[in-house]
Amino acid sequence: MTASVEPGLRPPPTAEQVAAFVVATAVWAPSVHNTQPWQFAAERSELTLRADAARQLTVADSHGREMLMSCGAALFTAKLALRSLGYVPETRVLPDAADPLLVARLRWRRQAAPTLAEDRLFNQVMRRRTHRGGFEPVPPPPGLIEALRQNAARHDAALRVAITDQARAALASITEMAERVERLNSGYVRELAAWAPPPGSSRLDGVSASAYPARAEPTSPNFPARDFARGRGWGLRSSTRISAARFTGIVCLLTTPADGPASWVGAGQALQSVLLTSAAWGVAAALHSQPVEVGWLREELRHELGDGSYPQLVLRLGTVIEDAISVRRPVASVLTASRAIFDAPKSA
Repeated sequence: MTASVEPGLRPPPTAEQVAAFVVATAVWAPSVHNTQPWQFAAERSELTLRADAARQLTVADSHGREMLMSCGAALFTAKLALRSLGYVPETRVLPDAADPLLVARLRWRRQAAPTLAEDRLFNQVMRRRTHRGGFEPVPPPPGLIEALRQNAARHDAALRVAITDQARAALASITEMAERVERLNSGYVRELAAWAPPPGSSRLDGVSASAYPARAEPTSPNFPARDFARGRGWGLRSSTRISAARFTGIVCLLTTPADGPASWVGAGQALQSVLLTSAAWGVAAALHSQPVEVGWLREELRHELGDGSYPQLVLRLGTVIEDAISVRRPVASVLTASRAIFDAPKSA
């Protein structure tokens, strides 16, 4: 993938083609259980991004917090796609208080060459994958964590690193407790099953069996992954190249100073910035939303922070050998426009 379009080709000349390219890129943003809870509409040189409430996890995400975080990640990716084409995005987040599902309006009227940093991030959009297991015993590149902290801060969020063994153990304990609590909820179990299709499924959403290991990869301290296979042995078989000793990785917590729709969209933008930057440095991320889906555990975690900020997601960062395989819905299923514009460039 190039930073804009294939060598020798001009950028899409029409607003319709730009919109199709941007949406074809934005759909590769991460979303909870790969629900892809977004819908785009194009009108001239403007895109609107809406949250698709039909794809909300009504049990695990009853307030729509993770849904809006997912849309925030898609918004960041859409802006990055515009920059790859040399456009300067103009964004209005949550522009209509009477329409809470309207996440953002996005316009492009000016041009400026993308920076090398923007090119690096764009190149990772379709390569990045969420990891669901342990990591290789390889230290992170020097300077990575500070770069990630700066990226999160640009979106009014903070990336906190659990430096001590005690802090890592506390986050692991809360994550394990949340996983146990959720598994006791029959509604949660049914919801999880609805977004975990079996091997060979033709679905283009949900967490496919090619996106998680067939066997759990416990670490110390242990951060349990979701049981998408539900004990059926689905998932990727371990490669002999993977070391027997699996490491927890760098444990982080993404927080925001406030808690509401604007903060959730901002946290999603911060998350995608962190994930793409990590990928550009050769580092993968495992995401754990369980601790913030159980209300009383989220409050306990917030109390432990001690500064009034709100936890939005637990992340682990590290090196992996194998990449999972993910799926996405086609542009035509998530973009509506005044006329057919679904012939997006393959480089999107």
